Amino acid sequence: MQSASDAKAIGRSLDATINSKSHSDSEVRMAEERSQVSFEVKGLEHTNPIPSGCRVGRLLATSAIAGCDSETGIIPDDGDCQARHAFANLRQILAVGGANLGDVVKITVYLADDRDRSAVNKYWRECFPDPHHRPARHVLYLPLRGKTRVQLEALAVIKEDR
Repeated sequence: MQSASDAKAIGRSLDATINSKSHSDSEVRMAEERSQVSFEVKGLEHTNPIPSGCRVGRLLATSAIAGCDSETGIIPDDGDCQARHAFANLRQILAVGGANLGDVVKITVYLADDRDRSAVNKYWRECFPDPHHRPARHVLYLPLRGKTRVQLEALAVIKEDR
């Protein structure tokens, strides 16, 4: 797992990439205007050219967070294990981006099967035990790729002192 200080190094790497000749002037200009810092989390890399997360100022957005085991890359067959891994993976991505669960303002949950909702609720309550301090949440049911049954996306607003 990468540390939160790695996010700053990632930002410096992004600056170097922006200044390279391999990007068009419009790409460089767009990246400079957004000041975005995209980052990967070891063990959670996507197969497509999609970062684990992206931070612009105090705003952090995740890409799709699957319920895979970040150590092995294996996606378990059952929804409970996938939900547990998805929330653990969320914590890792937030940490690398300089955030924590208390910064999350919205989570979208994608489920392949409604029967996995109780597993999501179990880990949701573990992550957000106080009903007065939970982020907004929306659950969508749709076909997911391969064995994936549970997938998350999150939006966080990081406190100014981090």
